[in-house]
Amino acid sequence: MKLEKRDQRALLLLAAAAVVMLLLKLSTRSGPEVAEAATDSVEMAEKKLARLRQLAATVPGKEALLKQANEQLAAREAGIIQAGTAQQAQAQLLQVIRELGKKDSFDARGGEFGPVSPLGADYGEVSVAVSFECGIDHFVNFLAALTSEKALLASSEMRISAANPKEKTVTVRLTLSGVIPRHLVPEKKGPSLF
Repeated sequence: MKLEKRDQRALLLLAAAAVVMLLLKLSTRSGPEVAEAATDSVEMAEKKLARLRQLAATVPGKEALLKQANEQLAAREAGIIQAGTAQQAQAQLLQVIRELGKKDSFDARGGEFGPVSPLGADYGEVSVAVSFECGIDHFVNFLAALTSEKALLASSEMRISAANPKEKTVTVRLTLSGVIPRHLVPEKKGPSLF
């Protein structure tokens, strides 16, 4: 293919223009461009300093609140049943029920251990069900003694029926729950095939 004179001149002009543009670009570049940091006025710096001083002044108060909250948490967590396993915690709970029953002159028979379940994100719950027969006044004293226990206990189920109306006794089936650390709660696995 043969280029006409007009096309040859256009290509020469294009090449010359490209060389001139390349020379201009290289000659105007004086090094890497550096961004300058924005300078704040004195007033802005004083306002920032005042805000930082206000924040720094609140730190001791926040530390005192944190210390107080940690002390309250430690006092409340003193009632958590400490045991090696959830079953040992259930046995301790059953022991508490039996000891309180002996103080009120009745025998807490049996002891059915309920499921161990999570209680929030940090705790677990164990439960024990017992049956016993006692006088109404002894049962009221037993419930009052439960509230004065150091451990975090609560009755989760209670069935009361008359046993002997002449002696004013009742048959009680009581399910008592206690709080344990979360690490004692077994992890639930996915559904199994069998």
